[in-house]
Amino acid sequence: MSIVIHGVPPSPFVRKVRVFLGEKNVPYELKPQQPFNQSPEYLKISPLGKVPCVQDGYFTVPDSSVICAYLERTHPEPPLYPSDDKEYARALWIEEYADSKLAEACGTPFFQRVVRPLFFKQEPDEEAVAKVVNEVQPPVFDYLEGEIDDGAEGIVGGRFSIADVAVGTMLAQLEHAQLDVDASRWPRLA
Repeated sequence: MSIVIHGVPPSPFVRKVRVFLGEKNVPYELKPQQPFNQSPEYLKISPLGKVPCVQDGYFTVPDSSVICAYLERTHPEPPLYPSDDKEYARALWIEEYADSKLAEACGTPFFQRVVRPLFFKQEPDEEAVAKVVNEVQPPVFDYLEGEIDDGAEGIVGGRFSIADVAVGTMLAQLEHAQLDVDASRWPRLA
């Protein structure tokens, strides 16, 4: 039986798992599951009601970070977690930072400009977008800019890892919201 991802493509957390599987060249099936108004059946496999949730045969596991850690163990090649203990911890930290602070910095513009019009038929709140762009994003982007070495192939240990997957999938939301990272201010992050 193949891997099934329950979720929808616009979710950055679903995107993270899809990119992770793509990097490992593991086939999967995407089963649409909206991130709101969960059925009792879905809540049995994803008790927090979030997407994604992955089924691997009869085994299910929710939460994108837990899913990626599981997939690393079941599909170890190519490795997407560093083998060095300190780099491993740093990659986990960057993943958590992306899933929390960067999600906040990228999620509001995405929600306002993509989710509200498409799913709720509401106009975006451009004041909320401007506030995030001007107040929330700068310190988050400053931090990440300082974590990236010039010319490195990845954020941690100079090679592509879960840290890059997590950051990249969050930043992709900005493109969907018709924004970008200012390359003159944050060239490495851009």
